[in-house]
Amino acid sequence: MNRFHKQRISLSSLQGLFLPLVIFASLFFIFNYGISSISQTSTTEEMQSLETAINHAIVHCYSTEGTYPENLDYIIEHYGITYDKTKFLVDYKPFASNIMPEVTVIYLEDQS
Repeated sequence: MNRFHKQRISLSSLQGLFLPLVIFASLFFIFNYGISSISQTSTTEEMQSLETAINHAIVHCYSTEGTYPENLDYIIEHYGITYDKTKFLVDYKPFASNIMPEVTVIYLEDQS
């Protein structure tokens, strides 16, 4: 065979590639959807865990000190609560020293 001779690509050989490409694209999209679903579930559970930890720290503070904490910084400093401030916003609303504060955790979506 002459190596300088150009071979023509036949239409039938391109049709043979169509099915594997469709299967690959389908699997890629299914995999991508699964990963994003797992990521969303993980973020939701992380938010719930943070809110639960803060509420436990608030109750612990009340049971040991007799008053609810004045602000979130007090809980962070004295009760070891840590969280990613770039990922979550914690809204802490104290009412009085003898009424449990309201805590809301909000997920900050990626701005990139």
